[in-house]
Amino acid sequence: MANKTKKNTAWRILLLSLTVAVIVMLGFVAYDWWQERKAHFVRYPEFGIDVPVNYSIYGIDVSKYQSIIDWESVRDMKVGHVQMGFAFIKATEGLGNEDAYFPRNWKKVKDAGITRGAYHFFLATKSGKAQAENFINSVELLPGDLPPVLDIEQTYGVPADKLRERAKEWLETIQEYYHIVPIIYTNVDFYKQYLKDDFDQYPLWVAHYLQKERPRIYREWTFWQHSEAGRINGILTRVDFDVFNGDTAEFKKLLVN
Repeated sequence: MANKTKKNTAWRILLLSLTVAVIVMLGFVAYDWWQERKAHFVRYPEFGIDVPVNYSIYGIDVSKYQSIIDWESVRDMKVGHVQMGFAFIKATEGLGNEDAYFPRNWKKVKDAGITRGAYHFFLATKSGKAQAENFINSVELLPGDLPPVLDIEQTYGVPADKLRERAKEWLETIQEYYHIVPIIYTNVDFYKQYLKDDFDQYPLWVAHYLQKERPRIYREWTFWQHSEAGRINGILTRVDFDVFNGDTAEFKKLLVN
């Protein structure tokens, strides 16, 4: 009788645990659905910033700080000829860290028909190769995706030569794995001070705010992050705005085959 009682107790505990797990899972699903619905009803009359007009392809970049995004609302907002055609999404940072919203954003942005790209936030204190492997473990690229991006903005006290060595490790490891030339993201001053000459062969996504027509940098650039304070339907917070330096044909050439 004692053994039977123990077995019944064990089954009750198991069933209770499963029930709690299902309730928790449903709670997360319901929260996700509610946040997306809330984002869906966020509407702005304009983008809230001056958008450069002499470009044909516009985009944004996001991370966990934008929380739940309604990507269909992002896609559908159009002011004049400005409509979002691409989005860069934070995937990873340093070693073993994946952005909390990356899996959701990576799927949902593709479902919405927006061209997607993934970026890695680089920590100069860590191995470039190991950081590349962290990105590879999180990001599966498909035809039509943008090349991987190395987001490198700070030295964290690492000497310039060591920073460049680790950045090259990341770039070379990524290129070997995905068979596509990765993009470098940084700001104008950081590029001039730490990366110039050694990295001019890579496509550049450059941040330079409060400029009317283009970033002020000596070399060719592919993407320009022109504001960090934009507003767009489907996102509750401010968001970075970008443009592509080229036409539709040039944009397609950049994508994964």
